[in-house]
Amino acid sequence: MIDRVVVLSDDAVESGGAAGIALRSVRLLAGRDIPVTILNGSAEPDGAERWRALPRVELHSLGGLSLMQGGRGAAAARGVFSLPALRFVAEWIRANDTPGTVYHLHNWHKVLSPSVFRPLGSVAERLVMTAHDYFLVCPNGGQFDFQAGTSCDRVPLSGACLTTQCDRRHYGHKLWRVARHAVRQGMIDLARSPATVLAVHDGMVPLLVRGGVAHDRVAVLRNPVVPWRTTRVEAERNGDVLFVGRLERDKGVDVVAAAACKAGLPLTIIGDGPLRDELAQIHPGARILGWRSPEEIAGLVGTVRFAVVPTRWRETFGLVTLEAIASGLPVLVSRHALIAREAEALGCVQVCDPYDPVALAAAMSRLARDDDAVRRMSEAGFARSAILAPRPEAWCDQLVGLYERVLARSQEAHQDRPRAAPRPAARPGQERANLPG
Repeated sequence: MIDRVVVLSDDAVESGGAAGIALRSVRLLAGRDIPVTILNGSAEPDGAERWRALPRVELHSLGGLSLMQGGRGAAAARGVFSLPALRFVAEWIRANDTPGTVYHLHNWHKVLSPSVFRPLGSVAERLVMTAHDYFLVCPNGGQFDFQAGTSCDRVPLSGACLTTQCDRRHYGHKLWRVARHAVRQGMIDLARSPATVLAVHDGMVPLLVRGGVAHDRVAVLRNPVVPWRTTRVEAERNGDVLFVGRLERDKGVDVVAAAACKAGLPLTIIGDGPLRDELAQIHPGARILGWRSPEEIAGLVGTVRFAVVPTRWRETFGLVTLEAIASGLPVLVSRHALIAREAEALGCVQVCDPYDPVALAAAMSRLARDDDAVRRMSEAGFARSAILAPRPEAWCDQLVGLYERVLARSQEAHQDRPRAAPRPAARPGQERANLPG
């Protein structure tokens, strides 16, 4: 029986990505009367009281800074090891842990740091870690050579890995990531740990195993998808191009803006990030709206013809792609996304190369002119997208089932473990000699 689920995340803001999935699980578990504790590495989120108002939900916030906040040197140091984060998690475990408590770590590399693996190691038999990306096994998090623009097939931390500048930035940053990865490895050895690594796509499994995760400790559960709209967007009648996500280069938003401007197409951008000002220069006519709730997005997509998701790295799942096609929006999706070929086979996406802006602009122009192709893609996605990922309630069924199996395995391990031989009784006058330590 599940006593409690502890959800650990760098932040507790419902802006998509790993934190969005983590918080969706909180709502669904609370709806099933399962107690949940959120251990949030960042500051108290806006609307924190809404979380505490949910039945049997607790929210605890460390108040830590992300790697993009504060001085560069201090950020680099706490990104490798954060003593406050270690204490934050360790103290909760020490005060509240029970044999029926499950721990679920969603993200850690921006605020919590590898230090949280030290206390989590003490409850590893009941620990689930979702691999939303590849940071558990790859220093740059992508299993991708960002300099060459190609997938990486090197073994993480091998000689070939260490001598290759594959980082988004520069080789010095790669070496910092290697140091962080080594600290993580020292905190928890995934080849020997009883913890469960949860992949969000089947295609991740061989990459996780190559990176050192024991094959029998990997489970697969695709993230839940909720369409933005319950009725099909009649995309063939519309003209706008849509991008949703973080405004960073690894997401390819700059390529979308340049291609849309070259093709002369109106562009709506939903999201925020460091490229916001630059995007306004690349495509002066683009609407940059910042983050919007799913309800707001539902209203905005009524004028959208197709979405573009040109991620530059090995996208593990592609939630935006699936939300879009489930709503009836065709998608131009990066060839590096694991979901790309499956969705292409269903007829609801076209695959693009995020490193070829000229070809991307040409593909966007073709979709802007071809009403029949857009309608066919729209109808195929709206009718068939449920094949690609579960809806939330089905996902929660599988998640709870996983937690129950983790607890059962933990209990079996403790039952099978040989008990320590009883200490011999102390002779009078020797009680102190027989005390431990």
